[in-house]
Amino acid sequence: MANSENLKPARTKSEAREKGKKGGIKSGEKRRERKKLRELLEIALQLQNKETGEQNDFAIIAALIKKAVNGDTKAFELIRDTIGEKPTDKQEIIGDIKTTNPVINILPVKAN
Repeated sequence: MANSENLKPARTKSEAREKGKKGGIKSGEKRRERKKLRELLEIALQLQNKETGEQNDFAIIAALIKKAVNGDTKAFELIRDTIGEKPTDKQEIIGDIKTTNPVINILPVKAN
């Protein structure tokens, strides 16, 4: 519970601006790191496996399918989501919007 003892003091506009600037700089650094990692992964996937002569992406896909067949539900979900069969959640509000506690039912819907 909030009370006068545990409330943080309000920041001035200049303090908030400085914190936001630092956050923006750090966010940009992280985005550049993720982009670099994604590019390196794409290059690695395009390289051919020297032992089999297959491209690495095909080897990864084969391993993923094998895991799904052996019962790995995360592998199955990844394959299902990738091919566009991910179910969507449909939310339905029952009752008057003005009530303080409306009932929300989440119904699974199969994507077409």
